[in-house]
Amino acid sequence: MPRASRSRRSRRPVPPVLQPTNYKLLLAGVLAIVLGFTLMYAESALEGVLSLYVGPLLLMGGYVGIIYALLWRPDQPEAASDSEA
Repeated sequence: MPRASRSRRSRRPVPPVLQPTNYKLLLAGVLAIVLGFTLMYAESALEGVLSLYVGPLLLMGGYVGIIYALLWRPDQPEAASDSEA
C-alpha cells in the first residue's frame, strides 16, 4: 500500500492537451466554416461566384484548420532539456 502513495506524490503535473494557440486556430476554423455556409446560402438564388467558389473553399479551409488545430502541439521545452542531459 505505501507504494501507491509514493507514486501519487512523484507524478508530474500533466500539461493541458490544447494550448491557447490551439483554441484560437480552432475558433478561426469554425468561423471560416460558418462564413462559408453563410455565403453559400446567401447567394444560392443568384448562383454567383461567392456561392459556387468562395464558399466551398472557405469550408475546406475551415475543416483543414480545425484538423490542424487539434493535431498541432507546441514545442515542449521541458522535454528537450531532459533529453539533452
